[in-house]
Amino acid sequence: MDRIAVLIPCYNEEQTVAKVVRDAKAALPEAVVYVYDNNSTDRTAELAAEAGAVVRRERRQGKGFVLRRMFREIDALCYICVDGDDTYPMDSAAEMAKLVLEDGADMVVGDRLSSTYFKENKRPFHNFGNSMVRLTINRLFRTDIKDIMTGFRAMSYEFVKSYPVLSRGFEIETEMTIHAVFNEMDIRNVVVEYRDRPAGSESKLNTVSDGSRVLSTIVRLYKNYKPLGFFSLIAALMLLVAAAMFFWVFARFLSTHLVENLPTLTVSGFIALAAIMAFFNGLVLSDMVTRNRRDFELRLNDISIEKRRLRKEAGL
Repeated sequence: MDRIAVLIPCYNEEQTVAKVVRDAKAALPEAVVYVYDNNSTDRTAELAAEAGAVVRRERRQGKGFVLRRMFREIDALCYICVDGDDTYPMDSAAEMAKLVLEDGADMVVGDRLSSTYFKENKRPFHNFGNSMVRLTINRLFRTDIKDIMTGFRAMSYEFVKSYPVLSRGFEIETEMTIHAVFNEMDIRNVVVEYRDRPAGSESKLNTVSDGSRVLSTIVRLYKNYKPLGFFSLIAALMLLVAAAMFFWVFARFLSTHLVENLPTLTVSGFIALAAIMAFFNGLVLSDMVTRNRRDFELRLNDISIEKRRLRKEAGL
């Protein structure tokens, strides 16, 4: 077991990966730096190895696949995850690791949005997307996370080993954040500097396709984690539609004393019935989520026991 593991997922980052590895080793001399190459067609893996990183490979394309393999293969008391594009200076890494190792934090978010992100990032749609995702998640899950999609964060052993990686691509940052929020894990915030990619370095994030996946992930996770709120919203919308249809027919009835639109009245009744069913589905699923939360806490206890065993074997 490592005391600190720096995780750097990479795809075609030959221009910056060696510097990121050297910066990580300088900021955290005791850490083991891992670079996982995700089918790069350039010299990313070679340059990372020359800089002193442990280089491994993940053949399935996507950041989610890379992190899944990292989390399965590496045991550490603290994990520092950072992108290989040199947009995050490593100056704050030691502070973030300290919060995990000494202060018991489960996740430390490297907050770009409170510092230089909006000034440094030259892609306005990315800026808008980050702000929208932050606002949406904080409203839906009643939290106050400062940066949802940051690629720079520190994580505890308990978080990493209890987190089921379901996403394949860049939406994984959103999924990790919601997992930590829903399970009431200890989340801290450290403001970090952000700098735009150097000239010649190209972002792998597609604003439209990756943005749509992030939004669909938020909807899916809200349904899974907050089913009562999700299905209550659907039920409320259906009840509004049913009420509008009913009152239109009722208004006609008051003036003519005849039910002239029986099909409309019938449809409104079925929509109202579907709304009631949706609400009760939410209640049932909410009970299941509560039971899953209890099971999660028991699983965390087992993970903590395993951590203590590995720590003792490693002499940490």
